[in-house]
Amino acid sequence: MQGGTTFNFVTDGIESALARAREAAGSKDVAVAGGAKTVQQYLSAGLIDELRLHTAPMLLGAGERLLDGVANLQLEPTEVSGTALVTHVHYRVIH
Repeated sequence: MQGGTTFNFVTDGIESALARAREAAGSKDVAVAGGAKTVQQYLSAGLIDELRLHTAPMLLGAGERLLDGVANLQLEPTEVSGTALVTHVHYRVIH
């Protein structure tokens, strides 16, 4: 893509995708981005250390609940910031 962004699609599971991302990142952090189902899978597997939510005061009419089906989830807020258009909340995932 323009700017050098590359997408690699992994079809053999979230653990494999994360392992490939960590290998590609070297010593850098890896960010998992996606919709509710992606977040639910990684949280349920205990593979996320930090969750960053960005909330805008807008109703879209429908959608998926982000944390549905994620059992025993404990989050500790570590940072909150925002503007009139968006609120950013960072959580530490307690394992």
